[in-house]
Amino acid sequence: MSKLYYTPPLEKEFNELKEKAIEIWAEYDNTFGYASEKINAIKDIKNISDNFMYIVAMFDYQNQKKLLRKLTEETKQSVDSRIIDGGGNSILKDGDKK
Repeated sequence: MSKLYYTPPLEKEFNELKEKAIEIWAEYDNTFGYASEKINAIKDIKNISDNFMYIVAMFDYQNQKKLLRKLTEETKQSVDSRIIDGGGNSILKDGDKK
């Protein structure tokens, strides 16, 4: 991995990602506290190091795609660039860029 994965994004991108991730977790059944555990893990997280990608990594692939569909183009690109930098494949392939 190079430095990008561990480089914090713009503050507005971080806040957008965090907000949309919380929206998705809030849709989950919280009978056993799973959703609130995830929400609590990210609600006060700061925009440092790889926390941006930590939020993304909390989701499985399908929910990562769902998260990306909620984001602005700039924030999608920030996530995708870091995934590629971390050794993964672009998550924006297959027509999911918009």
